[in-house]
Amino acid sequence: MHRPAAPPWLAHAFRAQRGPVPWSAVTRGALAAGPLLLAGLLGGRTAVGVLAAIAAMLAGINDRPGSRRVSVKRLGVPALAGALGLLVGTYAGQGLTAVPLTLALTLLGLVAGAVSAVGPVASAAGTQLLVAAAVGAGMPAAEPGWQRALAFLAGAGWLLVLRLALPTPGSLPGDFRFDGERAAVAEVYDAVAALLDAVGGEHATARRAALTAALDHAQDALAGPRLRRYAGSAAERRLHARFVAALPLAEAATALYWAGEPVPARTAQGPRRLAAAIRTGTGPGPLPAPHRSAPALRALDDALLRAAEVFDRGEGAHHGPSGRRRGVRRALRAALGAGGREYGLRVALSFGASAAIAQALHHARWYGQHEHWYWLPATAVFLVKPDLGPLASRVLCRAAGTVLGAVVFAGCAAFLPRPAGLVALVAVCGALVPVATRHFAALTAVVTVLVLALVMAGGEPQASVGRIGETLLACVLVLLVGHLPMPGQRGGGVRSRLAAAENAAHAYLLHVLGESGDRAERWALRREAYRTLAEARTAIALAAAELPALARHTEGTDAVAEVLERLVDTTTACAVQLDDTGRLGPRHTWRLREALQELETYQGRAPLPLAA
Repeated sequence: MHRPAAPPWLAHAFRAQRGPVPWSAVTRGALAAGPLLLAGLLGGRTAVGVLAAIAAMLAGINDRPGSRRVSVKRLGVPALAGALGLLVGTYAGQGLTAVPLTLALTLLGLVAGAVSAVGPVASAAGTQLLVAAAVGAGMPAAEPGWQRALAFLAGAGWLLVLRLALPTPGSLPGDFRFDGERAAVAEVYDAVAALLDAVGGEHATARRAALTAALDHAQDALAGPRLRRYAGSAAERRLHARFVAALPLAEAATALYWAGEPVPARTAQGPRRLAAAIRTGTGPGPLPAPHRSAPALRALDDALLRAAEVFDRGEGAHHGPSGRRRGVRRALRAALGAGGREYGLRVALSFGASAAIAQALHHARWYGQHEHWYWLPATAVFLVKPDLGPLASRVLCRAAGTVLGAVVFAGCAAFLPRPAGLVALVAVCGALVPVATRHFAALTAVVTVLVLALVMAGGEPQASVGRIGETLLACVLVLLVGHLPMPGQRGGGVRSRLAAAENAAHAYLLHVLGESGDRAERWALRREAYRTLAEARTAIALAAAELPALARHTEGTDAVAEVLERLVDTTTACAVQLDDTGRLGPRHTWRLREALQELETYQGRAPLPLAA
């Protein structure tokens, strides 16, 4: 008997990320919020300890796998935004009455929402800015705003220190500085091998997408913030050189995927041996004999030979892979574009309305003996974030997670000794945050227990029932705002990402057809084309899983992304063909014309001229 499939918005709510337990992040989480709260209690500055623990918790949510250098940006930028939000929220809450305060928070939500469209780090910064502003305005304290902001920075900074100082499992003895970069580059070679194994099979497309993700991750890991322009140590230069050596391998493997003809099984042995050499710090040993029966195979063998030479030299160039070309002008275009405007308006309405309702309930004494009204606007901030999944899925997960977390905390609060039991509960929840980030409901439950424990340690009575009510109210509010009509075309975030992917694909195609000899520029354009396409694919998949009233605004965008994907794959195959023979074959020309004509049908754009 065939069972009807669950609608996408419901199926997404039950979907969780999989993978091994990040024990290093779990250890950092256990050493962050709990000890900070304990230090505040022992020093007689409980409120400061609570704020520092909240900052460590928020930083723990952003503590994802990657290099140490990238973690400085991933944890540091949102922490600075959170400290600014806490500063602004504290002084605004102390100096403004309800109506001006609501208007100020609404304007802050508009700016933070628009900035969130720039990228993942900007989105995390916008979230922490608004959450901390809600805490600053809705959690009165005797400390001045600048002291609270410093406490927030200290809490996030403590987790960052742990991230930089503690080794991770699998790091090389005596040198764990670049273990994140090392693992990321090794994963690129493994992804190349996996794609070669899958060429001509049903899993080839998924493996090609996995290779793109591995390249994106490694590029970010190596292109993190630095004080000097170039890599300063031999170990780091070696990793940069090995990543650059993987780019032609990935290009050749993609060309083989495009051809669709299975390759000999031992073809993947070379990239796998190179991946193992990166992880262990040893030599790759002998590589398999080449297969040179087709242009893509010849390109693969040449790339493998050059990679082996790079590994044997043991020293890299003084420059590494170029990062994304994300200047201030491009960031402003993203923030002020259709996606930024639409998201900014929704965040402003959700944050401002929730702050107004929370203050009205506060002045009406609905909270009873509780003086804090931050929960409702802080909940709305998390609910309105598209990064965390479709709107209906976010609402379901947030409601379920809050109910579960509140019930668990109510049971713990009835039996745990105070304050020692609360400190232990905060430490346990801090350790669980890195695992709970795999599902929004689980993360909500853990964060609910942690925050309720923190505010109780700060002197607030048990408030589980009230928090459940406020969360359900925020869910209803964000659902309403999410379905309100907005100026301009709906689905602006999806369309702006799709437009960026199309522009990157055309820039890559024009470079290849121009037969430029600049390989580094070609690889940079290829990376940008695949990366923007992956971002568009992610946004399209999330939009398709919305409720039908929202999903209909982005119908058909998946077909455009599929055509762009074929165009970029074909362009990569053309680059390899031109390197080998100097001219395109009939199949390459036909596939390019087909993809460009389909794009013309979807976009109303004239196709680009093809080289003869």
